[in-house]
Formats: sequence, C-alpha cells, structure tokens
Amino acid sequence: MPKRVLTGNIVSDKGDKTVVVLVERKVKHPLYGKIIRRSKKYHAHDEGNEYHEGETVRIEEIAPISKLKTWKVIERVNTHATPAKSDAA
Repeated sequence: MPKRVLTGNIVSDKGDKTVVVLVERKVKHPLYGKIIRRSKKYHAHDEGNEYHEGETVRIEEIAPISKLKTWKVIERVNTHATPAKSDAA
C-alpha cells in the first residue's frame, strides 16, 4: 500500500524533533453544495530540527514513532517569493 503524502503549513516547532503541520482540504458540503475548508493537525518527525514555524512542507506517513507521531517531514515546498523592490529611480 502506498504511503500517503500531504502538504501543509507548520504551526508549531516547539517540540524536540517534532513539528505540528496544519493540513487544509476543501470539501463540498453534502446538502448545500458549498465548498468548505476542513483542517487537521499532524505531528511530524523532524530529525534535525531544521524546519520552522510558517514554512510549507510535505509530510509522509510512516510507522509510529510515538503516541502522536506517525508522519515525517520530507521536504520544504518552494513558495514563490516576491522579488525585492529596488530604489533605482
């Protein structure tokens, strides 16, 4: 069975070797048909403490490491940074 891979934002990096990732998904309401957002937090393993709050990352499902940790951080997702404005006038 393939491992699940999710993308989300890190909301906490306070734990040692652990980050909390908020994953949002969009779902159609069964009765009203409106698109609504559902979110869930996952505790993910970060071996080198190299990921920090506010970053967008991809996480992969793994065998349980602890009571809450069954995910590990694979990589950062490169977000398009806005170019710096120059003062050349």
